[in-house]
Amino acid sequence: MSPSTDSSRVVVTVNSKSIGVAIVLTVLFGPVGMLYSTVPGALIMMIVSAVVGIFTLGFGLLFTWPICIVWGVMAANAYNKQLLTGARG
Repeated sequence: MSPSTDSSRVVVTVNSKSIGVAIVLTVLFGPVGMLYSTVPGALIMMIVSAVVGIFTLGFGLLFTWPICIVWGVMAANAYNKQLLTGARG
């Protein structure tokens, strides 16, 4: 059988990212928990949180921690949307 007449299909499945897991990980671990949903975002927030934490003696983390939570959820949601549109397109 020649390759041009082969009618077999390859199906690649990729798991979506859970919004709930993203929330729990970022609430518990902040920027480190963001590694589940976005590695570049997590690296950025690790640096920002470290700098802010040092200059504000840790009080600035009350500002950066919620940003990590929101960013992590948004990144997981964007990843899931990209999976859906990529599967249809």
